[in-house]
Amino acid sequence: MARTITDAREAARELGRHVGRASSVVFFGGAGVSTASGIPDFRSPTGLYHQKFAYPPETMLSHTFYETHTEEFFDFYRTRMIALDAKPCQAHAKLAELEAEGKVTDIVTQNIDGLHQLAGSKRVWELHGSVHRNICRRCGQVYSAEWVLQTTGVPRCERCGGEVKPDVVLYEEGLDEQVIEGAVRAIASADMLIIGGTSLVVYPAAGLVQYFRGSEVVICNLQPTPQDATADLVLACDIAAAFDW
Repeated sequence: MARTITDAREAARELGRHVGRASSVVFFGGAGVSTASGIPDFRSPTGLYHQKFAYPPETMLSHTFYETHTEEFFDFYRTRMIALDAKPCQAHAKLAELEAEGKVTDIVTQNIDGLHQLAGSKRVWELHGSVHRNICRRCGQVYSAEWVLQTTGVPRCERCGGEVKPDVVLYEEGLDEQVIEGAVRAIASADMLIIGGTSLVVYPAAGLVQYFRGSEVVICNLQPTPQDATADLVLACDIAAAFDW
C-alpha cells in the first residue's frame, strides 16, 4: 500500500529524501507540470475540454480537422496552444538542477511547451512533439513558434511556399518511433521513476511507465491515478511545491 502525503512541505521533504537515495532518476510528466506555469491543461474543471469553442478541442486538435479546416486549426493553435509568456515552474527548475548534478538522467514529457528545455534540461523526450518546431511539409525547413505567431491564415514556407505544420502529435497521429524508443530505454534503465502532473489515462504515452524495472515509483499528482496503488509513494499536492527542496 503506497504511502500518501497531502501536505506540500512534507511531500517536498520526503521526495528530496527519496531522490537522494536514488542513483538514476527518470521523470515522466504531463500537463500538471505546465499548469504550475499557468498553461491550461485539458481535463481539469478549468481545462480546454470545459471551455466553449466552435468545435470540441479534441476535434480541433485532430489530424482530420487539420487537413479539412486548416485555417481554423491555426487560429486555435496560435491562441490556445502556444504560450510563449509561460515560464518554468519550480518543478522544471529542480529537475534541471538534478540533471546537472547527474541525478536525473532523462525527462519524458507529454507536454509540447518546451519549458523543461527553457529551465535547462538537456535530455528531454517529447512524446507529443513541440510547438517550437514547425516544419515545412514540402522542403523540411523548420520554423519557430515566434515565427508562426507572426503569420496569418495557413503559414507558408519562406523558402518554397509549402505548408508549415506544427511538429506536434495530433489526435489520429502516431507517436515518433525514435522518441518512444528513447523514452523506453530511459525508463527501463532507471532505478527510480517519478511520475508527475499526469492522470495516466492518455495512451499510448501512459503505457510507457510499464517498462520501468527499477526499485521505486513516486507519483505526484493532485488527483488520483490508476497507478497509485502500485506506487511506493504518492504525493497528492501541488507539483511545484513538491519539488521545492
